[in-house]
Amino acid sequence: MQSLNSIGKIIVLTILVGSGLLVNRAFSKVEAPNYDFTLKKLEPFTPGKNINDLPEGVGKGEITEDKGDTKIIRYTLVHARYNFPIYVQTKKNIILDFYARFPTYFLHDSFHQSLINKFGKQSKYYKQENNAVYSWDDLEGMRVIYSGSCTITCYPNYVSYIQKTQKKGDFVPLISKFSNNFLGKETK
Repeated sequence: MQSLNSIGKIIVLTILVGSGLLVNRAFSKVEAPNYDFTLKKLEPFTPGKNINDLPEGVGKGEITEDKGDTKIIRYTLVHARYNFPIYVQTKKNIILDFYARFPTYFLHDSFHQSLINKFGKQSKYYKQENNAVYSWDDLEGMRVIYSGSCTITCYPNYVSYIQKTQKKGDFVPLISKFSNNFLGKETK
């Protein structure tokens, strides 16, 4: 009986030591892939700034729409090993708004918290099934709209900073243009 008990202890000890050698936590780094992404990467594109004042590190944008004074320019932001698009709408070289699509490896909780840390609690929140839209409406001269989705994990879809204007219909924000294109409607 005693020898059976001793053999059981040896087997358990062997399993524990073996699994400890196979899975050594000292060599693994546990960090979410987008913890080091900051909203500072989006600041050069803030509405009201001159497009000619963008830092050199942003790169050369590609004009996707040119209507005289109003242009839509596509830039590529680089983070870690990923590139993602940011569309900027300008009028007479002044940024009116931007729309950025994020990679799905970003974490919604981290990104949403960074927006809350910068702008405070959102003004509006709307959720439909696995998608949510957050809006900060009372920012000085600007409105921020953010969307996130959840499947197995939650991730950001897009963020858009939009300049508030005095005149209605002064310009159509990119978020409206893109959603209308998706729905098959043509913007005027």
